[in-house]
Amino acid sequence: MRAFLLGLALSVVSAPSIAQTVLKSEPLVLAPYGIVYVQDPSCAAGQVLKVTGAIRGLHRKRVCVAWTGDQASLTVATPPIEALSGL
Repeated sequence: MRAFLLGLALSVVSAPSIAQTVLKSEPLVLAPYGIVYVQDPSCAAGQVLKVTGAIRGLHRKRVCVAWTGDQASLTVATPPIEALSGL
């Protein structure tokens, strides 16, 4: 029973980290195999730069990927206009 409760507590704590936000600049420190999304002018419209951290001695992987608004974090999300019109 304790193992179940511990697993449940860890899943609640880790759930907010699943949502991704788009950063304005690439972080200097990035965990190995960690992923961040960065606004980059070199990517086409509607795309962001996906940066994957690497272990010491290797270069980070950078690739432009399509970005949709529903992938944004809930902390920066705004309600749709239709939801506001009912107020």
